[in-house]
Amino acid sequence: MTVVFDTNVFVSAAIAQTGVARRCFALLARRKFQLAVTQEILAEYGSAASEVVNRPGKYHGANWRPLFRWLHDKAGYFEPAPVGKPRSRDVEDDIFLSCALASGAKIIASKDKDLLDLRKPFGIEIITPAIFVARFK
Repeated sequence: MTVVFDTNVFVSAAIAQTGVARRCFALLARRKFQLAVTQEILAEYGSAASEVVNRPGKYHGANWRPLFRWLHDKAGYFEPAPVGKPRSRDVEDDIFLSCALASGAKIIASKDKDLLDLRKPFGIEIITPAIFVARFK
C-alpha cells in the first residue's frame, strides 16, 4: 500500500518524539506501507519544519533533520500528476493529491481541514493520522 503524508504529519513527527504522527512513521519504519513524495513535498516538509523550530516556543531548536534524512532515503519519489482545476480550498494542498495520483496511493493522512473536507477525491481517501494508525491495530 502506498500513502502520502501531509506536511503537518511530517512536522508533528519530526519535532515531537511521541504522538500519533510519530506512530505513523513507526509504521513506515516497520514497512507496513510505502510513503510517496515529490520533490515539492520534500521541500515543503523541510521548509515547514525549519519555520517551526526557528520560532520562539516549545519546539524552538528541535532537531527535525534526522527524520528528514531518513525519510529522504526511504520514501518513493514520483513526478507530480496533473489534477486539473484546483481541488482544495487551499490550492497549496493539491500537491498531495498530485502525488497520490502519480503514485497510485489510496490514502492521504492529514490534519488539515481543507484536505479532510475533500473526503475522497479521485478515489483517494483523506483521513486523520489517528484513523490511519488505528487501521493497523
